[in-house]
Amino acid sequence: MTFGILEDKHLEHPPGTACMNDQSDVPREYEKIPKELLRHGTGRYSHVILVPQPSDSPNDPLNWSTWKKDGILLIVGLSAAVVGAFGPMLSPGFLVIAASLNISVPTLGQSTAWVILTIGLSLFLANPIAKKYGRRPVFIVAVCIMFACSVWGAFSKNYDSFLASRIIAGLGMAPYEVLVQNVIGDLYFVHQRATRIAAWNLFLLCGIAGGSLISGYIIQDIGWKWTFGICAIFFGIFIFAVFFFVPETAYIRAPVEARLGSAIIHASDSEKPTAEAEINEVVTGKSTPDGTPPVEAKESYVHSLRFKSGVKYTDAPIWKIMIRPVVIFWYPAVLWAFLIYGVSLTWIVVFSVVNASIFTLPPYNFSVSETGLISLSPFIFTILGEVISGPLNDWICLYLTKKNHGIYEPEFRLVLMAPVLILGITGFFGFGATVHYQTHWIGPVLTFGLANMATAFESGCVFGYVIDSYEDLAEEAFVAINARNLLTFGLTYFVNNWLAKDGALNVFNVLGSTFIAVVLLTIPLWIYGKKIRGAIARNAALTAFMKD
Repeated sequence: MTFGILEDKHLEHPPGTACMNDQSDVPREYEKIPKELLRHGTGRYSHVILVPQPSDSPNDPLNWSTWKKDGILLIVGLSAAVVGAFGPMLSPGFLVIAASLNISVPTLGQSTAWVILTIGLSLFLANPIAKKYGRRPVFIVAVCIMFACSVWGAFSKNYDSFLASRIIAGLGMAPYEVLVQNVIGDLYFVHQRATRIAAWNLFLLCGIAGGSLISGYIIQDIGWKWTFGICAIFFGIFIFAVFFFVPETAYIRAPVEARLGSAIIHASDSEKPTAEAEINEVVTGKSTPDGTPPVEAKESYVHSLRFKSGVKYTDAPIWKIMIRPVVIFWYPAVLWAFLIYGVSLTWIVVFSVVNASIFTLPPYNFSVSETGLISLSPFIFTILGEVISGPLNDWICLYLTKKNHGIYEPEFRLVLMAPVLILGITGFFGFGATVHYQTHWIGPVLTFGLANMATAFESGCVFGYVIDSYEDLAEEAFVAINARNLLTFGLTYFVNNWLAKDGALNVFNVLGSTFIAVVLLTIPLWIYGKKIRGAIARNAALTAFMKD
């Protein structure tokens, strides 16, 4: 038992468990391949064995330069930020927009719910295409849809046209719910992922918060249709950026044993070529004694601009890939992630839906722009949360790995769920209480920010744990997790009516209690997570369906 994590009695190292530290006290059962043959990090991470192990190909995304990887993440992250803003950007002007379209505020709020429902259903289409044909074509199509729907929304003349533009935009928004996390898994090693997941979540949550912050002034000064117009400008730029600077990141990588070939056998044989010599032969492209093929030629930049690579990344039929998220949903780790992320982010969306109903009325009487300024709080707290949580999560994992004799467990990602619980309790219960008792506006605004900070902390825990535990099934897992859009749809559809009927205190007490219940599920996952990973890996029928 390691730090309370129960060992699996049947598998020495279940999926997700990995040797990362180059230490002399690493148990021998984890050393199937001599450590000197494995790639290590550089600089202060030179003692860290890279997980996953990169191939020798210059076309392997793991081998790309850091600036290229971070550049790709920056582009898709900024795109995700504007996508994040596209949903709640109208919330500060709900009263104005509803009057303009001759509809009620609850009806306008329901339009956001329909967008969320479209996103949730579209995930089951976007994932199989990306899984089979790659990430690049899906990103290109998605950003084009967002550009077209932004233009459409800007020129909509009535509610039906407005609603249709929003719903179809959900098709373009869906890939950003699942593919950015997969790109992070494609590009980065385990010890780098939490920081990058934090960066992606920073873009997304700041888009959600910052969009409302800016849109309040846009709606008040130049009209609500310009929120769509400005989004159209951004997405037009992103079409160019994605096409020219986001190559395909999916890659088929042979097992480490196959790639190293006879180097594994010869490493301990003094009469055979040295391990270093074996590695040099592989890297330089010369055939090894066992027939290891030379390294493939580097793909040209022009060739990387193809709409799709032409490679099928899985032989599984589309129908099977579409069903897999339903199956993986019931994996305990994924179900936990769905509940944690689904509840937290849904509750955050609820804030944006009800803010106009709360702050534009007495006792606050905020203007449209002032209602938008409320989002400054979650914007700041999200930045703080991501800046702190990402590097801290990676540091905790490396620290616990060292204490665990160099063996990494995905459960190490869960440590930061402790501050998530504290921040969430303060945020959700505090918001309801301050609104109910009509405190100074700083009370609900501050607690709104703390609730967002809780979501910022949990993203690295949730997505880091799932990627590390089920890397080969990350796409399916993220579809299952983001089925939370169906939960969000249901709540946002009637939350304004619920708020009017029961009041902020009762509504947010229910939300806060639910949040506590799902976060506490982290405790049994910490204890039994490794045994569960082992049990799933030993299920031959399940493994065959999910991976073949």
